[in-house]
Amino acid sequence: MTLRLTRRAALGAGTGLLAAPHVANAQARPTVRFAYDWILNGPYAFGIAGERQGFFREAGIDITIQRGFGSARVPLDMAAGTFDIAMADPTPVLRFMSQNPNNDLVAVGLLWDQAPTAVTVRADGPINSIADLAGKTLAAPEFDGGRQVFPAFAAVNNIPLSSITWMSVAPELRETMLVQRRADGITGFVTSTALSLRALGMDLPAQRIFRYREHGLDFFYGSVLLTTRRYMDANPDAVRAVVHGMIRSLRWSFANRPAAIQALRAREALTDVAIETIRQDMAMAELVDSPNVRRLGLGMMEAPRFQRQIDAVKAAFSLGDMPTPDRFFTDRFLPPAAERQLG
Repeated sequence: MTLRLTRRAALGAGTGLLAAPHVANAQARPTVRFAYDWILNGPYAFGIAGERQGFFREAGIDITIQRGFGSARVPLDMAAGTFDIAMADPTPVLRFMSQNPNNDLVAVGLLWDQAPTAVTVRADGPINSIADLAGKTLAAPEFDGGRQVFPAFAAVNNIPLSSITWMSVAPELRETMLVQRRADGITGFVTSTALSLRALGMDLPAQRIFRYREHGLDFFYGSVLLTTRRYMDANPDAVRAVVHGMIRSLRWSFANRPAAIQALRAREALTDVAIETIRQDMAMAELVDSPNVRRLGLGMMEAPRFQRQIDAVKAAFSLGDMPTPDRFFTDRFLPPAAERQLG
């Protein structure tokens, strides 16, 4: 029997919490401020598409969707009240929660079952294996998810962390550092770096990509929906509406990918449809669709697997007390299993 992170029966909430979100009229709909953890590109088109399809209005809310600036920024901005709900990599969130024990962050759904973090180097360069990363220079923004998770990746692959020199750059300059050979490698979400490098003339055959999940971190989760307990307790219907709307949007976009990209282009006029279509397909294939999702449906985390991630993050960053799986995540806002299945 699969152990879920939280047991609905233990929540004492009754069947009301499992019901579909209430559809409010236009005058009564609250507005929820939502943020991704990166720029609005192909992998994130699903939320934009769901907004245009009216999924959030049907769930009872209006939603404003904005870009992010790296997963490590999300818990900081969340704690500061910059937005209400966001998409974030669990690893920097776990680190923040350990270092700030009075925080009230909580994850209310899982969007990416697999982690997109990776190190990318030049295929024609001197780095042929993970061991060759030792002593090299890597470029990334400080809040970049790949950089934030790198210590855990280095630990499981016996890379001396002290041997790595980090070059902190703005997000738009990261790939340029590798193309111009000013850095030996870059970290980031492979869905971002691979296609951004291609747009700069370094196509996929010219890249050597070390995906963290293929090198020891296959148990790491990708991205969760994050909020605060204060907001969750004060606005349970809004939280439920966002979770239902995002999962519905992801399912719809999985089956209607060209339309999702067109929705993104309507929002972001400079969208390169060809590039973002490939980027979206990569995200759907590598991050969203997995045996775990086919078995459990979208949105669900499992305690034993997540405990391994918690333990790895604690060891990699030499952290103290860590949140337990049921402290980090609740499934009380998820739609019924039938509404979380990929087509």
